[in-house]
Amino acid sequence: MEIRRFVDTDWHGSEHDGGGHGVWDVWHEVVSAGESYDNDPESTEQDARTHWLLPPPFEVWVAVEDGEVLGTYKVGPNKGRLGDHVANASFMVSTRARGRGLGRALGEHCLARARELGYVAMQFNAVVSTNTVAVRLWRSLGFIIVGTVPDGFRSTKHGLVDFHIMYRQL
Repeated sequence: MEIRRFVDTDWHGSEHDGGGHGVWDVWHEVVSAGESYDNDPESTEQDARTHWLLPPPFEVWVAVEDGEVLGTYKVGPNKGRLGDHVANASFMVSTRARGRGLGRALGEHCLARARELGYVAMQFNAVVSTNTVAVRLWRSLGFIIVGTVPDGFRSTKHGLVDFHIMYRQL
């Protein structure tokens, strides 16, 4: 498994390498499930590109194995100029790679990258409470829950559920 910076060909994957799954496939799979991102589950590919491929200072990274994108994250400032010392990040892992430690590897990589970029902390603005795997992972990586928004997320499976704001210093 290689974690590296996103390049344009990662969006659709590299079919000639026997893979073919790209960031778009992972994004579509995760968002259409309606369990962890507030994007419209019927989002178009253009919606996905606009949401995920933000301009600098944001960076997009991918986890690739055998020409297939299995996961991705983006990292950048959580807020504007006076709050840009705190990073924000978003993560997606394909169901094809769940249970293999990829989320942890991406999380650790992202934390190290945020430190390299000069951020002093990281904040997640909306970790869905029913995404217990993510909540457990982020807690194990030193994040604390600094707030909870009751019924702040409309899960397609569970109905109204809470989301957490999670934070850690770098």
